[in-house]
Amino acid sequence: QMQLVESGGGSVQPGGSLRLSCLDSGRTFSAYTMGWFRQAPGKEREFVASISWVGGSQSYADSVKGRFTISRDNVKNTVYLQMTSLKPEDTAVYFCAAKWGSWDYWGQGTQVTVSS
Repeated sequence: QMQLVESGGGSVQPGGSLRLSCLDSGRTFSAYTMGWFRQAPGKEREFVASISWVGGSQSYADSVKGRFTISRDNVKNTVYLQMTSLKPEDTAVYFCAAKWGSWDYWGQGTQVTVSS
């Protein structure tokens, strides 16, 4: 069983940076592919980035490529999302998730607001 808790959200001006963290309190973190998704008001949840269980394979949505970086620390049971050059359209609730066969576990989300 995984329990995912996100942190690091907040308000930032366009062009700014934030780093999101997602901590798993379980004991099987390293076996899962981890990902970040986001949901803006009135829109469907969308994929942002994912990272394989050993961290060697990463995938990004086209909208964040070159600006966001996903990483993980399997000792700390934590996955990170470093966000730079933030835009107003990045405003959303960001969720981390864990995948074995499908995206089985989700955090509660953390709000990111990009506004001047």
